[in-house]
Amino acid sequence: MTATLRARTAAALTDAGFAAGWRAVRMLPEPAARGAFDRAGRWAAGRQGTGVRQLRANYRVVTGGALSEPELADLTTRGLRSYARYWQEAFRLPTLSSERIVTDTDVVGLEYVQKVHNEGRGLVMTLPHSGNWDAAAVWFIDFLGGPFMTVAERLKPESLYRRFLEYRESLGMRVVPLTGGPRPSSEVLRDWLADGGSTCLLVDRNLGSGGVPVTFFGRAATMPGGAALLAAQTGAALIPTVCAFTERGWRLTFAPEVPVDGPGRLKDRVGTAMQDVADAFARTIVEQPEDWHMLGRIWSDVPPDPPAEERA
Repeated sequence: MTATLRARTAAALTDAGFAAGWRAVRMLPEPAARGAFDRAGRWAAGRQGTGVRQLRANYRVVTGGALSEPELADLTTRGLRSYARYWQEAFRLPTLSSERIVTDTDVVGLEYVQKVHNEGRGLVMTLPHSGNWDAAAVWFIDFLGGPFMTVAERLKPESLYRRFLEYRESLGMRVVPLTGGPRPSSEVLRDWLADGGSTCLLVDRNLGSGGVPVTFFGRAATMPGGAALLAAQTGAALIPTVCAFTERGWRLTFAPEVPVDGPGRLKDRVGTAMQDVADAFARTIVEQPEDWHMLGRIWSDVPPDPPAEERA
């Protein structure tokens, strides 16, 4: 079998696995699905894969190194259980009514987005990878009374990307590809915001080259500056937003609008704004760190923890 054929076969199996998972989980009673995914999260924590060990290292930074090794292990297990809950809900979300999601979402700082919405301005919501941002999307669409726009990274295979695209569009989002679209995603978003539209963008990890230097939990990191740039170019409000879980449902925490206008160079204003976003994220994430599902590397000087047997 050639390398190309092996890659295509693996991609097809990945897509088929997601499709089967979507069907199977939706057929399960909700308590059974929750229990199964919770066990999967515990199992993943015990496996100590690279992503799990990176999550552990990231949690050490978030908690300021104040946890003992057993406490850090417990937090990491809770983080994997929270991440498993996200996937369980992602598979089942289209079967849940929007009324239930809206009713079971607690909102902190609603006045910040309500003020901007009443003014008829666009909203640029910046989010970290925390809680369930798909459930938050359902709440946000209900609040807006219409769709918002977001950007999706192109997954491989293309059929898997299309599956996630259709899923998010079924929730009411407008999705543009990060790359490979008929127009650059930044142009599409700029036009949408200039017309008073709203967008939600995940910004706690910089996937491209460059990025804006920030201090995040006391360490140097980079975040994409596109959200702040879009707000500055269109007059939309830049609102940091953090999603988390509650026992009953979900919680959304909105921070006050981050200013992007005023004197000085645009580049400097964007950098200052993204630092404010990073600070807002940190203030909320630290309250319930297990809901921050960052299994990737954020800080260049924070690699994955070694396996447990090497830490002993």
